[in-house]
Amino acid sequence: MDITNINFEDNYFDFIICNHLLEHVKDDKKAMNELFRVSKQGGVAVLQVPISKHNMPIFEDFSITTPEEKEESFGQKDHVRIYGKDFQKRLENTGFEVNLYDIKKDLNIRNIEKFGLNKEEILYIGKK
Repeated sequence: MDITNINFEDNYFDFIICNHLLEHVKDDKKAMNELFRVSKQGGVAVLQVPISKHNMPIFEDFSITTPEEKEESFGQKDHVRIYGKDFQKRLENTGFEVNLYDIKKDLNIRNIEKFGLNKEEILYIGKK
């Protein structure tokens, strides 16, 4: 399914997991709008992307096109951006109310490993 054109009606899902996908999508704002559109009022979306702790603004440059350039610039051959600390604001601009969830504060290492989570990753939880 194309995340920029989700084939479900408005207000359809109670819960959405979007796990490390948006950094691959050229028009991520359109994708975020679609995720918001198909979320029910009160619905929750867990939105995970790799985030640079060093970049404030999101770094994207669509003149970077070869796999080698992408790997050098974005850390992976099929990424089109590196998110920065302003990822939360981009989600909020879509309409989501965003809360950050630091898993290592609430889960022990056994459960973090059991669920295949990255203990260094902050979860962005969007609510409609």
